[in-house]
Amino acid sequence: MPGVDEAGLATAQEDLALLRDAAREAGAIAMRYFGKSPEVWMKGGTSPVSEADYAADAYLRETLLKARPDYGWLSEETADDLSRLKARRTFVVDPIDGTRAFLAGNATWCVSVAVVERGRSLAGVLDCPAKQETYWAVSGSGAFCNGSRIAVRLTRPEPEVAGPKALVDQLPVGLLERLRRVAHVPSLAYRLAMIAAGTIDASFVKPNSHDWDIAAAALILSEAGGEVRDSSGHAPLFAREKIRHGSLAAGSGELLGALSSVIAEPNTL
Repeated sequence: MPGVDEAGLATAQEDLALLRDAAREAGAIAMRYFGKSPEVWMKGGTSPVSEADYAADAYLRETLLKARPDYGWLSEETADDLSRLKARRTFVVDPIDGTRAFLAGNATWCVSVAVVERGRSLAGVLDCPAKQETYWAVSGSGAFCNGSRIAVRLTRPEPEVAGPKALVDQLPVGLLERLRRVAHVPSLAYRLAMIAAGTIDASFVKPNSHDWDIAAAALILSEAGGEVRDSSGHAPLFAREKIRHGSLAAGSGELLGALSSVIAEPNTL
């Protein structure tokens, strides 16, 4: 049967088409609230969630699971149901990555959606409607923004590095003297997309990021020639029982190696 693998599953390209359509509409839903003071609640007393997050999440869950009822579901705004671990593939979703930016009227936020199988992202989309940018990738097929192929920067004498100051400060002195520090980017997914698009060169990620923050963006970065690495030097896995990550490094080439060396130290884990 065309478009279906031997196990009866949709191809990654079909899943990508589904993700792109759903993310575009979820972004349109979020834009109805953008700059209009939506109602806000606090999760755990520290993390804001708005009615826009919930509206986009509800649309994504209904649409994606209707199209793929046998897939698992993992979203920042939905209580985690570990029955998802029985599914071969799982949707990993952040309906608005960068909620604080969204609420402040800052355009740096996005809808992040991915399909994950055996811990690896097969397809991923970041829809950034306030910036009029859409990033996407399928494993093995390259990364794109608004239809144009993207790639990480080549090595530069003065690389631009983002992430927490405490981690950046631990880079080798020779590199610290050359690099340019990037101002805080409120959406982690978008920050990784910036590396993929060659806008910046690398970033640290502080501990406590979650699968929904990075599952789509990590694939886009990988397909653009970069990587996200954990403290053991490996690419993080997604949609498993553990969904929270420690310190991460993102980038490419020797610069990524330097960042990886920092988070491998015991005091940064």
